[in-house]
Amino acid sequence: MSYVKAFVLNWKDRLALGFLYLAVTWVILAILFAISMASLEFAGKTETTRDISNWIMWRIDGTFKNSPENIMYVAEDHVWVDGVENQVKIGKLAGNRNLAFGVKNILEEYIQEKGYDLSQDAKYHLKVNIVYLDVLTTKTNISVFHKGEEEVVVRLQGILYKDGKKEKEVVVEESSSEISMSTLIVDEGGKFNQTSLSNALKKASDKLITKLLGKK
Repeated sequence: MSYVKAFVLNWKDRLALGFLYLAVTWVILAILFAISMASLEFAGKTETTRDISNWIMWRIDGTFKNSPENIMYVAEDHVWVDGVENQVKIGKLAGNRNLAFGVKNILEEYIQEKGYDLSQDAKYHLKVNIVYLDVLTTKTNISVFHKGEEEVVVRLQGILYKDGKKEKEVVVEESSSEISMSTLIVDEGGKFNQTSLSNALKKASDKLITKLLGKK
């Protein structure tokens, strides 16, 4: 029994001593690094010291966690939207590049909301096509009253690639009512001036990202 106690105490002492040696080594290295950086500054090599500082910060600073070289980078938590193509064939927004740009912005927002980071070096890449966008009019008759309702219908196709290989493909469709085709305008910044159109695109984008990446 006494042998076991002595062994445990000896093990604890060695562990404490190991941490002490590690701390001392770290302090010595830090001092040597500081002296080296000061010497470079004194020698007028400011650009070299800046490059060294940037190299270190790029790897340990959480601000740059989207870079694969950063110690906080996690490949599974990064996605990149390669692009959105407007394949709509009819209507005022057929081939509209601003629409594609706006949808890309919405997709990136939902990707980040679900806990993923955007990085061009990500393992997962996403390609999206706007395959359909039109306004459908439905009419209902109640006695002598006639009611007409217009709704915008959006259909998106998403293809998810993992390490360059096709992983999954889904098509989603969403709609939003009370909209007139005459007001479907997208500005140069990809912004929509019609709430219903924006809602339909957001609903479709949210569903697409959820089906492709799942919930976090």
